[in-house]
Amino acid sequence: MERTILVLMIVAAALAGMPLTTQPARAYSYAAAGAEPLLDGREALFSAVSAGNWDAAKTALSGMQAELTYLDQNEDKGISQAFDAAISAKDPKAIMAAFDRVAEDEIVRRLNGARDNLKDYQSAKALVVKAQRFYTAVAADLPPDQGKTINTALQQALDAIGNPGVFGVGARAADPDAFAAARATILKVFGKTP
Repeated sequence: MERTILVLMIVAAALAGMPLTTQPARAYSYAAAGAEPLLDGREALFSAVSAGNWDAAKTALSGMQAELTYLDQNEDKGISQAFDAAISAKDPKAIMAAFDRVAEDEIVRRLNGARDNLKDYQSAKALVVKAQRFYTAVAADLPPDQGKTINTALQQALDAIGNPGVFGVGARAADPDAFAAARATILKVFGKTP
């Protein structure tokens, strides 16, 4: 009798299209996947500058050029020239200031993208995480009170994008007003208008 029930259950599962074997759970990452040439280039650039190897610094900068050109054309006119001038002058402080400016541009750009994609949880989350990566890269260069304010606002932005939950359990809708407030806080710290 038990054997008949077991056979019927297996047949029913097969007919229902259910897998008969266990399969490993597939996890997905919330990390912002993909290369970030500006962050990767920063490492190489600062390493070369630290070693006084200005040819290597120029090479590192060339690997960032496509992104700098985009920022120059769409977000921050003159950012490419700021890097070129700093490298030509062999001025580490100017290079650091130029990268801080790039990070600010990228944080704002990623938050704007998240705002525009707030209904798409995965996209919004990836964009806020990328903004956090740029913040982390320059956090030590910021005055502590500004850094704390930005970090708190980024956490609030992350919370404001909501959560799809697990199979809908624990789902929480995005909060556009809370996201806008967090974004406005960051823009204010950077001296930009929301």
